[in-house]
Amino acid sequence: MPSKKKRIILVLLLIAVCALGIFLFKKEGAKGPKDQVTIYGNIDIREIQLAFYAEGRITKLYADEGKFVKAGELLGELDRDRYEARLNALNAKVKEQEEIVTRLHNGSRPQEIRAAKARMEKAKARLRDAKITYKRLLVLSKTKYVSRQKLDDAKAQLDMAKEALKEAKEIYDLKVIGPRIEDIKAAEEKLKALRAELSLSKVRLKDTWLYAPSNGIIRDRILEPGDMAFPNRPVYTLALTNPLWVRAYIPEPDLGKIALGMPAQITVDSFPDKTFKGWVGYISPTAEFTPRNVETPDLRTRIVYQVRVYVCNHEGKLRLGMPATVKIFTKRKRKEGNLNPSTICSEDQSS
Repeated sequence: MPSKKKRIILVLLLIAVCALGIFLFKKEGAKGPKDQVTIYGNIDIREIQLAFYAEGRITKLYADEGKFVKAGELLGELDRDRYEARLNALNAKVKEQEEIVTRLHNGSRPQEIRAAKARMEKAKARLRDAKITYKRLLVLSKTKYVSRQKLDDAKAQLDMAKEALKEAKEIYDLKVIGPRIEDIKAAEEKLKALRAELSLSKVRLKDTWLYAPSNGIIRDRILEPGDMAFPNRPVYTLALTNPLWVRAYIPEPDLGKIALGMPAQITVDSFPDKTFKGWVGYISPTAEFTPRNVETPDLRTRIVYQVRVYVCNHEGKLRLGMPATVKIFTKRKRKEGNLNPSTICSEDQSS
């Protein structure tokens, strides 16, 4: 009988020891390793609203929803007729003004100078003839053989000949000197303005093409060919594939354990057997309450700080909004000056 009691006591002790071991194991397991912090969040990316910089009717669109596009890829075109007509008109004006400036710089042609000199010599000859006639009539007027009216007419002809010679000489001098500096500068400034307008017209013609600013996936195709496009009216929504991060939240007691540059490991439910490399790229300077869409084992009302953990997505498996679990390794750290997502992911991919 005593041996039976001993066996019962021994069994109860064994059960108690096992229960204590299980409790301690679960307690330690719940705490997790001391050199890492686990937080929860969702995959997040940046989006761009793509629009034409010019305005006009859309003629062609080359991308549909879900298409992966590369930086510089042509996505759409506008009707170019009005822009090409304006460009052609300005080209003609620029060429015309260039000829005017060239003519002013070259000055008067030799033929123009010789013609002006000939007109001046003729004016001199008419002046000499007018002087002779006036002197002769002046002498005759004293003997009363010439009327006063003829003398007055001869005097008027002499005065007109003097003014004609003066005008012919000024024209000749201007032909020899050439155009005024002020006229040349004014023509050059007008040419400069026309060339600037021509350059702007060329830019506006290029604006009738819509290019992808960076690699990404077309999320929405908002307009269609035939629609009118304006700079403030988006045509596509482009989801950028780089950078990509997890928007997560860390409780205030754990905030001091993490720092910028610390490496991280990301897992998602869609690929439970795969891990993605990442690093802490942003820690919010202000506190907030845990958002409702974040699933954590702690109370939702506790104070948290937003953390952005960049992640490399070489295979394109991660999608916007995916719930993610992030493990941050607190014993290691990248240099804060080298946290560029494109650089780090490229290095990881090449290695």
